[in-house]
Amino acid sequence: QVQLVESGGGLVQAGGSLRLSCAASGSIFSINAMGWYRQAPGKQRELVARITRGGIPDYADSVKGRFTISRDNAKNTVSLQMNSLKPEDSAVYYCNAILKVVAAMGWLERWGQGTQVTVSS
Repeated sequence: QVQLVESGGGLVQAGGSLRLSCAASGSIFSINAMGWYRQAPGKQRELVARITRGGIPDYADSVKGRFTISRDNAKNTVSLQMNSLKPEDSAVYYCNAILKVVAAMGWLERWGQGTQVTVSS
């Protein structure tokens, strides 16, 4: 079984910073893309940032220039550095990974349990 465990959420004032981390563990053969999504109350889950195995990032327009995604392939971890936070960044943030548990099987999508980020004005 594969688990994605997030950490680093919390409460911060507008303009502040937080760093989210996610570690994938279990029977993992290979991880392709990893990323972060968020869901605010009453809204759909949306992509925040994702990164390929080769380290190429992709960001939502709303976070470009403020958030930075990074990963460590050796440790199966992905992090999200969030700077200049705004109240509209408040949401539950979910870690996501596209992975294989064995070489012969197809790619699977796994999610973490989510971590709350609250930005006060």
